Amino acid sequence: MILVQNLKKQYKDSVVLDVEELFIPKGECFGLVGNNGAGKTTLFRIMLDLVRATEGHVMLEEVDVAKSEEWKSKMGAFLDEHMLLSYLTPDEYFETLRKIYQLSDEDLRLHLEKFDELFNGEIIGKKKYIRDLSKGNLKKVGIAAAMMGNPEVVMLDEPFENLDPSSQVRLKKLVIQEKEMSKVTFLISSHDLNHVTEICDRIVLLEKGKIIKDLKEKSEMVEELNAYFGT
Repeated sequence: MILVQNLKKQYKDSVVLDVEELFIPKGECFGLVGNNGAGKTTLFRIMLDLVRATEGHVMLEEVDVAKSEEWKSKMGAFLDEHMLLSYLTPDEYFETLRKIYQLSDEDLRLHLEKFDELFNGEIIGKKKYIRDLSKGNLKKVGIAAAMMGNPEVVMLDEPFENLDPSSQVRLKKLVIQEKEMSKVTFLISSHDLNHVTEICDRIVLLEKGKIIKDLKEKSEMVEELNAYFGT
């Protein structure tokens, strides 16, 4: 599904990312963890062609993301609030995306229905601009937008951050349902080890731009990560 090869990002004399090879198969819930400055967001931004690599490439189903636009219809992502149209209300934003993705009104209704629990009556029909939403509700809008248009891959950077405990539980439930029912491949970067170990099939630990661990056994994830981070 996604193949990263000989990927390097360098700023002057500083190498911030150096990944020899990484393969993420279709339908996997892939977790990316590491301390601040480990290179997690840089990796995600290169995967989305928002930042160009110094060397190497990222392939999505054998298409180089830096050399083609074909892959973009298959990928949904929410990295931060700057990806949103903050001058719109959530309703206006979702309607704009509906037109871009050429979805019907019913398609949009069914999509947003999946987020009823997560939205908790605070998003739709409130006539409040996105820029005026709380950090947690901004996150909810971004996640719902990332999953519009039936993408094959959904990339989320720190999706649990700023969410209250109930919303975190609802988001985990939603990710698990989408993965099982729609076979969506999820790429999730998070500082929250409890959440990622609970929902991810595999966790890669990044440190100073390099892959330190690639954990695929649920029974080992919690123990090894806690040992590494000293928790």
